[in-house]
Amino acid sequence: MAELDTSGGGKHKGGKVRSKKASTRVDLTAMVDLAFLLITFFMLTTTLAKPKAMDLAMPDKDEKTKDQLPIAASRSLTLLLGSNNRLEWYLGEPGKSAPTVEGYGKDDLRKTLIEKGKDVQAATGKFMFVVIKPSDKSNYKNLVDVLDEINITNIQGYGIVDITPAEIALLQKDGLY
Repeated sequence: MAELDTSGGGKHKGGKVRSKKASTRVDLTAMVDLAFLLITFFMLTTTLAKPKAMDLAMPDKDEKTKDQLPIAASRSLTLLLGSNNRLEWYLGEPGKSAPTVEGYGKDDLRKTLIEKGKDVQAATGKFMFVVIKPSDKSNYKNLVDVLDEINITNIQGYGIVDITPAEIALLQKDGLY
């Protein structure tokens, strides 16, 4: 039982007779009970934070994997992640189409993914495959932004692979490496 004693004393000091103050006694039991009731209520009704992770399936590191499906170059879009929050993309094989430099926002990358996905769907009848190649100059946020845009645009197939020296030279030519 919790209580707070605020007695005024009532002792005689210096021989003077003072009026005796009535002691006030506050019973805190009800407040303690209310505090525990509120803590219990919020513990039981609070939703725990859900993890904010994206499902990403990575292939095994087994070199003997023979379950690889060939994908036509005409339906592959390659994203080269460069420095300064910029990326470069090209459709098809490197050197056969002019690369384009743009940012990661919804007006840049998202618009490109939607437009090129529709073009590939119309031309080949199959979905577009996106090849993501992060460079040493890109950061983790750039890769997460690309994966978010792929998830938002509902791209069905994508892969993260190592960048080649020829593609690094392409990034250097455009000042992104």
